[in-house]
Amino acid sequence: MFHARTSGKFLAVVAGGVLLLSACGGNDSASKPAASGSASAPATAKTISYAFDQEFSSYNGNTSAENAARNNQPLQRVLTGFWYYGGDGAVTPDTAFGTYDKVSDKPLTVKYTINPAAVWSDGTPIDCDDLALSWAANSGKIKGFSTAGTTGWELTDAPNCEKGGKEITHVYSEPFADWRGGLYSQGQIMPAHVVEKKGNISEEELIAAVKAGDAKKLAEAAKFYNDGWIMKGTLLSEDLIPSAGPYKLSKIDAGQSLTLVANDKYWGTKPTVQTVVERYIALDQQAQALQNGEVNIAAPQPGPDVLNQLNALEAVTVKSGPQYFFDHLDFNFDSSPFKDKNLREAFAKCVPRQLIVDNLIKPLNPEAKILEARITSSVQASYPDIVAGLGGEEKKYDTVDIEGAKALLEKAGKTGLEVKIGYNTPNPRRTSVAQLISDSCNKAGFKVKDNGAEDFFGTGLANNTYDVALFGWTGSALISGSTSTYTTASKCDSEHKGNNNGCYSNKKVDELLKKANSTVVEADQTPLLAEAEKIMWQDLATIPLYENPNLTAWSEGVENVVPNPTQAGIGWNMDKWTIS
Repeated sequence: MFHARTSGKFLAVVAGGVLLLSACGGNDSASKPAASGSASAPATAKTISYAFDQEFSSYNGNTSAENAARNNQPLQRVLTGFWYYGGDGAVTPDTAFGTYDKVSDKPLTVKYTINPAAVWSDGTPIDCDDLALSWAANSGKIKGFSTAGTTGWELTDAPNCEKGGKEITHVYSEPFADWRGGLYSQGQIMPAHVVEKKGNISEEELIAAVKAGDAKKLAEAAKFYNDGWIMKGTLLSEDLIPSAGPYKLSKIDAGQSLTLVANDKYWGTKPTVQTVVERYIALDQQAQALQNGEVNIAAPQPGPDVLNQLNALEAVTVKSGPQYFFDHLDFNFDSSPFKDKNLREAFAKCVPRQLIVDNLIKPLNPEAKILEARITSSVQASYPDIVAGLGGEEKKYDTVDIEGAKALLEKAGKTGLEVKIGYNTPNPRRTSVAQLISDSCNKAGFKVKDNGAEDFFGTGLANNTYDVALFGWTGSALISGSTSTYTTASKCDSEHKGNNNGCYSNKKVDELLKKANSTVVEADQTPLLAEAEKIMWQDLATIPLYENPNLTAWSEGVENVVPNPTQAGIGWNMDKWTIS
C-alpha cells in the first residue's frame, strides 16, 4: 500500500509505522538471534556524499509536523529499530538491534527482545523506557504526544517491562495483518533518557506513567518529545541526539549539508566509510552536481531531459525502475471553498490527468497510465480488481470536461473562483503540472494561482493555507500504510491530523480501512479496499495523478548503492556504501 507523505522528492511516512501480512498459525518468527557485538573493521577515513533536495529539520521524524523524508531519510542508520525496508522493499528484521517473534495467533501476541549489547552512543543502554516512550508517543492513548499515525499501536497495551528490561510482549486486541512491520521500526525508538532529563521525570516515573496512562505526569516530557528536537539551522548538542545505529549526526551547515560520522559505540557491523554527507541540492540541479563531482550519488526527479543528461555522463551508473511513490492533488476540507463537493467535482472535471501523464511521465515510461487508486500501487496484484470496481461515475474524471466544470461553477455562483495550488519548490515537474492544470481549469472559469513555495511542507501543508496541495506519497506494499492518510483526524491541526493533511472524513472509509487492517488473508482485503476507493472517488477525497518512476545515479568507484522502492529512499543502506 502507498504510505507516507513526501518532502521535495517525497515527503514521508512515519519512520516505520506499518507492517507486512501475518502468516496464519504457528509461532511465526520474524527474526533470528542477534549477535552481541561485531568483529568488523572500523570505517575507512573516506567520505561519500549524496544529494537530497530538502534540508534536515528534526531529530524526531515521528511527529505529525516533522514526519518527512527530509528527517527520516538521513536518520535511518542513526536511529535503528527492530525492522527496516530492505532493498527489495520488504520488511527486514534488524537482527543487530534485536529479535521479535509471534508467539500466538489467538490472541495475536508478539514478543520483542532488544540485543543485550544495544546502547546509545553516550553509553546508555537501550531498554524498557525507550520502548515505553515509543509506545506512549505513537499509540494515541496518552494525550499530549504528537504522532503521524497510530495504526497498529492502538491495538496494544503499554509495554510490560521494568527499568533496565530488554524484553516486552504485546497482546493485540484484534488481528493485525501487518504485525511484522508496524511497531518499533527504525526511527521510532527515541532516547528516553534524554526526554526524562528534559521532561523532569525519572526513568522509573516515566515507565510507571506510561503504564498508568498518566498524561499529566508525562506532559513536560511530551512537550520536549514534540518540539525539543527541532533544528533551526544548527545541530543540537551531542547529549541531546545520541545514536542507536552505525552513524551519528556530526554537523549541520545551514542551507548546505548534514554530516554523519561513524558511531564508535555501535555494537553491530561497523559502517564501511567514516563520513557520509547529505548535500542539499535542488532536484533540477542534482544531475549537474553529480557531473561536477559535488556528490557521489544522486536521485533527481525523473524526467526525459534529466535521464538524457545522466546517460550522457561518463563513468556513471544509472538505474531506474518502479517505486511506491505517486503524485496527487489533495483538497483542503478545512478552510477552503473545496469543502463544497460541487466545487471539488468542477475542479476534478477540468484537471487534465491524461495530458499530464502524456507530457511528463510517458517520456520516461511509455506504458504509464493515469493512476486510478490511492491506496494500492499499479504493480500490486490487487490493483486490477480494485480499479475494476470503479464504475463510470468514478472514472468520468479520466477525461477533461470543460463545459461540465463550467456549468457546475456557474450553478454554484463561483465563476472566477481563485484556487491556490500549493507545492514545494523548486520542483520542475510539479511546476509543469500546476501550469497544465491552470491552462485547462481557467477555461472552465477558475482562476488558478501557482502557490508553490520553498517552505510549503513546513508551513502551508501543515497549516492548511492552500486550496489544493500537489505532492507525493511514498511508501511500501503494506496494507496499513494508508490508514492515517484517509482516516478521520481527531482534530484538524498540525499536531493531530497525522498524514490526513486536508482533513478528509468519511466514517464508512474509516470502518473499511480498519477492517482491512485486521484481515489477514490478502484476497479478503481486496473487496474492502475496492469499496473504500469507490467511496473516496464519490467523495473526491483526493485526485491521484500518476506514479513516479525511480531514478538513481552514482559515480564510478562507489559500490553497494541499492535503490529502494519504498519510502526508505537511497540512504537505507548507507553504512554498506564503499568508495575506492
